[in-house]
Amino acid sequence: MINKVGQIMLYVNNQDESLKFWTEKAGFSFVAEEKNEFMRWIEIAPTNLAATSIVLHNKELIAKMQPQLNLHTPSILFFSENLDELYTDFKAKNITVGELVNMPSGRVFNFADNEGNYFAVLEKK
Repeated sequence: MINKVGQIMLYVNNQDESLKFWTEKAGFSFVAEEKNEFMRWIEIAPTNLAATSIVLHNKELIAKMQPQLNLHTPSILFFSENLDELYTDFKAKNITVGELVNMPSGRVFNFADNEGNYFAVLEKK
């Protein structure tokens, strides 16, 4: 039985630039980096204690290794306890953000990473 989401694999064109975006702009923590003779992957998380992390994989390399794999960006919804502060912080760091929107589930906005992939943040208190 599956009991939690462990990692989300995000396939990116430039792992180092994506790492900089997620850690320096989005406020994620660096968790680990693994390298072997075939590949390199970088694990990041919203905090060091997060139950789920994101692994940045080299999109071009993964496409060669497993051409049948869907390499599109997953739709990820993050949660924030202070949406206004996060929204202001992202704008100050020149992150592309959408408008703050009231949805039946709560207030939300979307943002783009350094490669133009969009994600959403929902206020959860």
